[in-house]
Amino acid sequence: MKITYLAKLGELVLKGSNKNAFESKLVRNVREFLKHIPVDIILRAGRMYVEVEEENCPQVEFCLSHLIGITGWAKTFICEKNIESITDMVTDLGKAAKENGAKTFKIDARRSDKSFELDSYEIMRKAASGLYDNKILDVDLHNPDVTIWVEVREKCFVYTDSKTGCRGLPVGMSGKGLLLLSGGLDSPVAGYRMLRRGMRIECIYFHSYPYTSDEAQKKVEDLAKILSTYGMQTALNIVSFTDVQMLIKEKAPESWSTLALRMCMMKAANMVAKHIGAQCLITGESLGQVASQTLENMQVTESCAELPLLRPLVGLDKEEIIDTAEFIGTYDTSILPYEDCCVLFSPRHPVLKATLEEAQEIYNKINPDELIKKAFETRVVKHFYAFESL
Repeated sequence: MKITYLAKLGELVLKGSNKNAFESKLVRNVREFLKHIPVDIILRAGRMYVEVEEENCPQVEFCLSHLIGITGWAKTFICEKNIESITDMVTDLGKAAKENGAKTFKIDARRSDKSFELDSYEIMRKAASGLYDNKILDVDLHNPDVTIWVEVREKCFVYTDSKTGCRGLPVGMSGKGLLLLSGGLDSPVAGYRMLRRGMRIECIYFHSYPYTSDEAQKKVEDLAKILSTYGMQTALNIVSFTDVQMLIKEKAPESWSTLALRMCMMKAANMVAKHIGAQCLITGESLGQVASQTLENMQVTESCAELPLLRPLVGLDKEEIIDTAEFIGTYDTSILPYEDCCVLFSPRHPVLKATLEEAQEIYNKINPDELIKKAFETRVVKHFYAFESL
C-alpha cells in the first residue's frame, strides 16, 4: 500500500529566478537521505509529495523530521475531489481522534484548485457537518483538540497530524564551513543554525588524551552523527592537541591558558579548513557567556582566523540555546559528564580584556606552530551519513 506525505516548502519558494535550483537541491537531499528506499517525489505549487510503501513510513518520517528546507509535513489521506468524499474522510479522521481522547475540532481548508465548486470557507463549513451534526466532536476554533486540514489541489489531501519542520534553506546551497565542535551545548547548536542557512559543514574536535577521555571523544562523535542527520553528511576531524596544551601550560601565564589555547585551535582550524575547501569557520561563542567570550577576547580569537569567523549564537542566551539543543536532539548527549580540553585546563582567574598586542607577544613566546602543524598532519577523520541513522 502506497502512503503519501505532504511537505510544505519554506522560504525557498520566495527565491524568484533561483527557486528551481533551491527546490531541486531539496529533492536531491531527500533522495540522498532515502537512497536505499524506493521513493517517488513530486514538487508542485509550494508542496513536496513523497510517496512510499507503507513499510518504509518510519524512515520517511525520520527524514522529514530532520529535513532542512520545509516548514512542516504530514502523513495524508487522499480522497475524491467532491465535498461528499471530503466530508466522509473528515468524519473518519474525527472519529479516530475521538478514540484517542479528542473532544473538540476545527477544520482548516485550502483550495488551490480554483475550479473546485466550493471556496475554502464553504469546504470547512460543509466538511464539518458529519462530525458536528452527529455530535461526534464539538467545534472549537481557538484551541481545538484536533485540527483537520483539507487541501484541494490536483488531488484532495486530508490530514490531522501536522508536524513542525526545520525550516531554512536546503543544505548545500550556501557553501561550506568548518565547525569547531566540542562536547558542550553550544557548538552543535551553532552548526545546526548554519545548516539551516543552507551551509554544508565539517567538524573539527581537539582531543587531549589522556587528559580528555575516550568517552569525551565518543560524545563528540555522537554529536557529529546527530548533525549529519540534518546536514546529509559530515566529517569529524579529530586533532590531538595534548602536546600543544602542555606547551601552553609550560610557557603561557596561567590567566592566559584558555585564550592561548583558543588561538592555537584557530591556527589548526585554518589548516583543516583550507584542506577541505571550507570558506569559513564556525564557533558556538555567545557574547559574555564565559571569560573567553568577552568582546575583547573574541577579538583576539578572531585575529587568528584566516577565514571569516561566524558566530551564529553570539546574541543568544543559554535558555535559547538549550531550547534548540532539545529540539534537534543534542541536549542529552551534550550534558554527559565528559569534559573537553578547554574545561580541564581552565585558569582560576582568566584574563577578561586581552589586547591584540599582548596576545601576539604571548603566542610568539609559546611558539606552538610546529606542534600545531604536527597535530594537523596526524589528525584522524571520521565520516557520518544521514542514511546510516535510518
